[in-house]
Amino acid sequence: MRLIIALIICTCIFSASAQKKKNTVPVTAQPSPDSIFSNLKWRNIGPLRGGRANAISGVVGNDQRFYAGYTGGGVWSTDDGGINWKNISDGFFTVGSIGDIAVSESDPNVVYVGTGEHAVRGVMTSFGNGVYKSTDAGKTWVNIGLEKTRHISDIAIHPNNPDVVYVAGQGTLHGPNTDRGVFKSTDGGATWKKILYINDSTGISSLSMDINNPRVLYAASWEHRRFPWTVSSGGPGSGIWKSTDEGATWKKLTDGLPASMGKIGISVSRANSNRVFAIVETEKSKSGLYRSDDGGKNWALLSNNQDICSRSWYYMEVFADPKNENTVYVLNAPVMKSIDGGKIFSNVRVQHGDTHDLWINPTKTNIIALADDGGAEISFDQTRSWSTIMNQSTAQFYRVNTDNVFPYKVYGGQQDNSSVIIASRNNGGEITERDWSTGAGCESAYLAFDPNDPTLVYGGCYQGYIEVLNKKTNETKDIQAYPTLNLAIQPKDMKYRFNWNAPIVVSPHDPKTIYHAGNVLLKTTNGGMSWDAISPDLTRNEKSKQGPGGIPFTNEGAGGENYNTIYYVAESAMEKGVIWTGSDCGFVFVSTDNGKTWNNITPSDLPESQINSIELSSFDKGLAYISATRYKHNDYNAYAYKTTDYGKTWTKINNGVKEDDFIKVIREDKKNKNILYAGSERGFYLSTDAGQTWKTFQRNLPIVPVTDLMIRDNDLVASTAGRAFWILDDLSAIQQYVNSSSAKLFSPKAAYKYGGAGLPDDDSRAGQNAPEGVILDYILPELTDSAVVTLSIKSAAGDVVRTYSNKKNDDYVRYPGGPSPKTLINAEKGHNRFLWDYRTDDVSPDVKNVFIYGSYAGYAVPPGKYKAELNVNGTISETEITLLPNPNIVATEKEWIEQQQVLRSIVASISEMHQRVNELRKVKKQLNNQIDVLKENKSAEKIIEQAKALIKEIDAWEANIAEGRIQNEQDVINWPSKLNAEFFNVKGLADATNPKITEGIKIRLADLQAQWEKEKAGGLNIKKSIEAYNEQYKSLKLDAIQL
Repeated sequence: MRLIIALIICTCIFSASAQKKKNTVPVTAQPSPDSIFSNLKWRNIGPLRGGRANAISGVVGNDQRFYAGYTGGGVWSTDDGGINWKNISDGFFTVGSIGDIAVSESDPNVVYVGTGEHAVRGVMTSFGNGVYKSTDAGKTWVNIGLEKTRHISDIAIHPNNPDVVYVAGQGTLHGPNTDRGVFKSTDGGATWKKILYINDSTGISSLSMDINNPRVLYAASWEHRRFPWTVSSGGPGSGIWKSTDEGATWKKLTDGLPASMGKIGISVSRANSNRVFAIVETEKSKSGLYRSDDGGKNWALLSNNQDICSRSWYYMEVFADPKNENTVYVLNAPVMKSIDGGKIFSNVRVQHGDTHDLWINPTKTNIIALADDGGAEISFDQTRSWSTIMNQSTAQFYRVNTDNVFPYKVYGGQQDNSSVIIASRNNGGEITERDWSTGAGCESAYLAFDPNDPTLVYGGCYQGYIEVLNKKTNETKDIQAYPTLNLAIQPKDMKYRFNWNAPIVVSPHDPKTIYHAGNVLLKTTNGGMSWDAISPDLTRNEKSKQGPGGIPFTNEGAGGENYNTIYYVAESAMEKGVIWTGSDCGFVFVSTDNGKTWNNITPSDLPESQINSIELSSFDKGLAYISATRYKHNDYNAYAYKTTDYGKTWTKINNGVKEDDFIKVIREDKKNKNILYAGSERGFYLSTDAGQTWKTFQRNLPIVPVTDLMIRDNDLVASTAGRAFWILDDLSAIQQYVNSSSAKLFSPKAAYKYGGAGLPDDDSRAGQNAPEGVILDYILPELTDSAVVTLSIKSAAGDVVRTYSNKKNDDYVRYPGGPSPKTLINAEKGHNRFLWDYRTDDVSPDVKNVFIYGSYAGYAVPPGKYKAELNVNGTISETEITLLPNPNIVATEKEWIEQQQVLRSIVASISEMHQRVNELRKVKKQLNNQIDVLKENKSAEKIIEQAKALIKEIDAWEANIAEGRIQNEQDVINWPSKLNAEFFNVKGLADATNPKITEGIKIRLADLQAQWEKEKAGGLNIKKSIEAYNEQYKSLKLDAIQL
């Protein structure tokens, strides 16, 4: 057959008539995309390398169960001490950022979760919406209030009454609010009372209960605010407070403490209620661990070790050992431990740095759980060893990029880790650690490359660091335009100001042209050996916002607070030299002459904001979309805009975006310019009218910040801040959908013969592989239960290759080693999705109760053109299928043809021998029946003996064809496989992605065919025996044996 290897581009999109009809339907009357496309599913490809966790808790009385809370990934649990983790908040929580988890000691079924991470970063921090509660150990959850606290640092539960609970509301990060302080409920969260409030800029960073006397509470208040350019950590509101009457009244503790403080962590010893530890941020010489041995009346500084109090806004967590009053842990970048009451600290070896929460089992203190920027880890031997963090798909990625290799790779920088290059799919059953590698740059990296030859990968890091990685040699080279350390340097004193996520972009017109954005746009055409600034400062350049990154005590000079920087760069794919930039302070510029001149085109009504993304149309010149965010200004509204004239005029396109949600990225569909995809702080949106309206389109994608989107090979790829990478395979259904009352089969994208299969949806131990086969989407009207729906796959010549139906085969019998039941197609009203695995119909017939060490599945067809035909009660809809060869496999048309000939020959032989076996089994059944009838007839003794001999002859012949004694996989080593099994074996070997038939297969198949010809001759002899038997049987004037 003639092979078709050219990709057929699917151009069937919304027709003009369909658009016209749609415009007459009120927006309110349209169903949601989630209901329309209920059969579309995202798949999580990983990597399974843990991301930032802020909360962790074990369960008293159950040493194997733990809960972990992530900053975007929601709540996860393990029942085997960290060997396996699974998410338990999906479907219940409407946010993914977790601040604290507390499990009742008196009733472990009661679990409280405070949302909104407490270790609040400037680069990427997500807010929460109050407290969630479970009364069935995490199976179900309900929100029980305090929605506006935004960030919760601690929860304390009364040791004897799970209905009495205290919550430390840290409060809004980026501005004042009054929903902060200590809150108390005595009815399990049905009602709340604010029992400690300082002011609208001061929240509670730490809360500790004296378990021996739960009337006693200690709270650490923290005056703080994050601006886009600095973090203010400390002020008059910061302090330590104590209550001895269950929170009814509070006293500020001051004796021995600094007069002015920043962030504070506090912990009262369970081993000695008079001993209280506090880790305190203040001026450098006085910061460190303080201790009181009289219940907080007097304090003394015991350790000024800077390893326990550096970068205070991010850490400052202290935990007293429950059984040893002299053992205390302090969390910072490392885990620090003291065994002398807090005077001397040593480093505890853990798997990852940047540590945020610790749980020590109060009855078995050798059991310790840790939450850090690498995920959740459990120790059962006092921190000497830990469970792995390579089993949690909770990574935070800033951006996503993809290449054009086969299969395409996905690129991104993982927060507090390396950058990652991961396969979008593979030839195996799952995507694991072997399918990804480290890329260029570091955690904050933009990654850029020639998509058609990504050998050289350009990756960035904070403070403007940029390097190039040669993937063939694994060598990296620094290519900074102006190498300088920049750490702790004020941005106003820098030659170039770079954002934490400084853009690196390869020109779509010339892969040797690379842009790197600081406050000006840099360009290289020689691999970074030299750079040219092709723009002036494209930011507001306000020197007052380019000072210290942290005040008043602790500077923050890593680069996350660098401000007045370019945050996004895009060059038009339609027009070379048309370059757009967006800054973190809200300016949008465009150059139409390759950077010679620049125009400020910022929307006039857009306040100071972060231009998070710019999408340039691939359909119309001058058409662009921007996504701006103002959450760093304490504004959680959406700021999405559209222009059709290069930014001369702008239109807001926020209609349909939920309250307290904001769009981070917009991407235009590659086939239909009216379709837009948007990632937001809380999920995903779809627009089918070029942004006039948005509708949530979450499907199975978790509630998680979607940080970036990219379309590759008609798949939609998403990076998230807390659940790694996700892919929505084949957008054809969305692109071609019409609201029709008749059945319609959509045109699928061209499919490749990969040679690997996907995993079940519920497997959380590895990344989910892509489905193996051709994805077919179709819509159906509402059908009766009796309606028959068939889907036929045909060759280009019209020959039927495979047929599916919505009706079960009532004659099917399951037995070990037999065929699988027929795959049924969906026949639901609306959209349906089905996968043709590019195989023929199953081998038929089977031989009942004979175990086959092989597969009855049909064989894979060759690349080429095929047709799909959907038949609904006689109404037919057709489409063309293009099946492409794996580009990594070199094969000729002759080799494909030979493979098909071999496979057809094998299947024909199996079918023929199984048919003969089944026919002779019917003969045996008749013979046995006749023997039963004639056994009392003395004149029939001779014919009975003849019947028994014939049965023996049939059994002997079948024994050469099929081994009936084999009943499972273990039995194959007890009895040799017979002829049919040998044919099945050769079928499996010949049915390979690489079509080349080996000489060994050819020789073996020739021998098997010769053996089958011999057995067929034996079958003819049996036929003669049956005819002879029938002649003898006629004398008894009874019915003859029927063949």
